Amino acid sequence: QVQFVESGGGLVQPGGSLRLSCVVTRNAFAFYDMAWYRQTPGKQRELVASITKSGTTNYTDPVQGRFSISTDRAKTTAYLEMNDLKAEDTAVYYCNLLRDLRAWGPGTLVAVVS
Repeated sequence: QVQFVESGGGLVQPGGSLRLSCVVTRNAFAFYDMAWYRQTPGKQRELVASITKSGTTNYTDPVQGRFSISTDRAKTTAYLEMNDLKAEDTAVYYCNLLRDLRAWGPGTLVAVVS
């Protein structure tokens, strides 16, 4: 069973940076494509970035050029490096598989405020 525990969120000013971590309780990286998602109140959860088993990355337009997704198989951890943060990046961030979603972890809150 694949489970996720996210961390690293916090309060940051516009233009700041954060690195989110997601510990995956089973090393899914060899078998599945991974992704980061985010959700704000009243909106559906949306895809932010993904990384395939072979390491190919993709980003949605709002974060392209500012966010970077990576994985560390030895640590069974996925990361989301976020730079030049904007107010509209404020959300709860989650990691999960890119397809065949599993149970969501607790998420980690990112708040970008002046």
